[in-house]
Amino acid sequence: MTTSILESRPLFELGAEIHIAASADKIYSIVSDMKRHSEWSSELQDGKWLSGEPGAVGSVFLGENFRSDDIVTWAPLIRGIWHTKSEVVETSPGQAFRWKIHSKTGEPQDLVWSFVLTPGEDGTTLSQTFRMGYASPGIHEITKDMDEPDKRKFIADWTVKMTRDIQETLEKIKVVVEKA
Repeated sequence: MTTSILESRPLFELGAEIHIAASADKIYSIVSDMKRHSEWSSELQDGKWLSGEPGAVGSVFLGENFRSDDIVTWAPLIRGIWHTKSEVVETSPGQAFRWKIHSKTGEPQDLVWSFVLTPGEDGTTLSQTFRMGYASPGIHEITKDMDEPDKRKFIADWTVKMTRDIQETLEKIKVVVEKA
């Protein structure tokens, strides 16, 4: 019997980096402002803080997201507007900013987005990572009617989509930061 792709640990561990001609502190002040993520995110359109001091560890952000019909078209994804709750889990000014996505029922998941900053002589390297330690309830819902080959195809297609999104996000952040 073959082990399902959904049993992989981590299921996703993706990332990219870009050099930005700015200080780590300047970049951090921008990427740690969740309200600004709509300026560069492929899905986040808007949002609001639900609890805690905005951007502080433990604060919770409600994101309003939009996914178009042309994203992994063959899979039963949420299309149009959908919402996520994110909890800030690390704030290290000039170094790292991380948040964890909650499930639909409100529990924190092993699904973490990170920005890590590495200062250099002529600017800063900004890395963004996405890590899903185990298949989330959302992934299980999407793949519940798929056979194993389709589950593997979905994970492969989603990896391509997420990798592209991360690279595009970093490129957009670079433009935003270097214009500021």
